[in-house]
Amino acid sequence: MSATPSAPFLKRVTPGGWAALAWLAGLLFTGLLRLRLPGQDEADVLPGVILLRWDGVTTLLVATALALRGCALLTRRPAAALRCLLVAAVVACTPLGVNAIPFAQYLAVDVALYVIAVARPPREAVQALLLALGVLAGYVTFRLLRDWNVGTTTELAVALTAVVAWLLGRSEHQSRTYAESSRAQAAAQAVTAERLRIAREMHDTVAHSIGIVALQAGAARRVIDTQPEGARQALAEIETASRETLAGLRRMLGALRTADRTDAAATTDGTGIDGPGIGTDGAGTDGTPAGIPADRLAQPSGLPEAPGLSALDRLAEVTGAAGVRVTVRRIGGPCSLPPDIDLSAFRLVQESVTNVVRHSGADACTVTVDHGDPVAVAVTVEDRGPAAGRERERPGGGSGYGLAGMRERVALLHGEFAAGPRPGGGFRVTARLPLPTGTGATIR
Repeated sequence: MSATPSAPFLKRVTPGGWAALAWLAGLLFTGLLRLRLPGQDEADVLPGVILLRWDGVTTLLVATALALRGCALLTRRPAAALRCLLVAAVVACTPLGVNAIPFAQYLAVDVALYVIAVARPPREAVQALLLALGVLAGYVTFRLLRDWNVGTTTELAVALTAVVAWLLGRSEHQSRTYAESSRAQAAAQAVTAERLRIAREMHDTVAHSIGIVALQAGAARRVIDTQPEGARQALAEIETASRETLAGLRRMLGALRTADRTDAAATTDGTGIDGPGIGTDGAGTDGTPAGIPADRLAQPSGLPEAPGLSALDRLAEVTGAAGVRVTVRRIGGPCSLPPDIDLSAFRLVQESVTNVVRHSGADACTVTVDHGDPVAVAVTVEDRGPAAGRERERPGGGSGYGLAGMRERVALLHGEFAAGPRPGGGFRVTARLPLPTGTGATIR
């Protein structure tokens, strides 16, 4: 998108404003045609008799009032706005003494046709085009029936411009529809990829827990006769690992079933999948291809296979080597979290920090882990924006699908997720993950 100084002003002009400018420009052009400009022996068009009288001026003022009224309605009631503009175009022709509706008087109608073709359904857009062409045909037919002179070629040219404006609007409508569909599909792919990734991580967690259970069971079998206390401790660890794994499976499978039902209902309603956060920047952006997590592309070495929040110091060390200083703050005492929540919290921090390195242009960020709430753990990643001498890799933000994946992960754990610019500059990602009842965090 252009970054020229005029861009903000042009973006602020409403469709009705453009139509009003078109009408006024048409009036100005109509007046210039009837004046002898420098270098001309005479005016291109002789002014009609009525135009020079008070009633001609009054008629033009009435037409202008109708046109401006239509411009005001263009966004809210486009069909009514088009009718006002068409009536204004016909009324304005009365004092001009023309044999066809001039192009200048149809400029605002062309703008309205474009806006309707872009924003309205196909049926309504076709009706608007037929109405505009019908007015032109009706004007010519009326003059023919009265045996008056008719500017057929002029009217055909005006009709052609109306059709071109409408076609441009339909092309823009189709482009926007395709872009929205592509964004929704990419967001859906990102969400699906995140669910598959969570499932793989859960598989690894279960396999790890089963391995622990097998080892502890073997140890208990060997010492049950000679060291009953050791066997009892091994059985207790087996029970703890089994319960934690089973609780994690139940949470994840229940959340996935709920998410599947929600997606099915959204598909049935035609609402689709929303890709929240698209077009943001800083700590929460992701410029990687849709569905490919950022940390999969740059997995830091030295981390355990299933890392948790205890690995944040190692993550900060690796990120510092990449040029971004990471400060890890912990509020409250270190707690033992269920494996799935511990891993998810780490993944949220890892993805956010990776995106700070890649896209924010910041030279430092802060990771805060809050254990102060006994029923939840909260993580926050924030940066202060681009540092002096550093630039974003992609100004204006990335695709935002990293946000969609993080939001999905938090939603599957029934947590709360927020991402957005900080008041003083930079970006902030915050996630709050509730701890399951009965298996809450314990102080280490």
